Amino acid sequence: MEPLLATYWPVILVAIIVGIIVGWLVFGRKQTVRLEESDVPTRPHMMVGEQSNEGHGLASQGAAAAADIAGQALQADVHEQLPGAVGDPDDLKRLKGVGPKLATTLNQMGLMRYEQIAQLTPTQVEAIDAKLGAFAGRFTRDRIVEQADYLARGDTDGYEVKFGRLEG
Repeated sequence: MEPLLATYWPVILVAIIVGIIVGWLVFGRKQTVRLEESDVPTRPHMMVGEQSNEGHGLASQGAAAAADIAGQALQADVHEQLPGAVGDPDDLKRLKGVGPKLATTLNQMGLMRYEQIAQLTPTQVEAIDAKLGAFAGRFTRDRIVEQADYLARGDTDGYEVKFGRLEG
């Protein structure tokens, strides 16, 4: 045994070092700490109101794929419809600040009706805004959610008092 150890000690040493590195990578610390404006450390479990990474991992993607396949096999609609998605699409170009290109982009995102836009939460508006590219900031600047709320309720008089004459 001693001649074998004397002959292969460099290989054994490299194997031990590789094992330690792999073990550290696999089982090492996973917790991240961020510094905010106040320079107070924030750990993931302390982030209140921020989006988690839930739904973005491999397991979540597999679950979504399984739900799609099961839905097709059972002929059931497994995806939740966006609120207010029932009915004929509205002409989103009537909203001030929404032109043909932005209306097409919103339609491609599944936003077809004033009711849907009126029911968006601030978090959803931020998520949509992040995907709008050149139109980023338009929802907040032109108060599109507020405009859509008036039009969803059919309150054109209130709309015109607050935002000016309704075109179209």
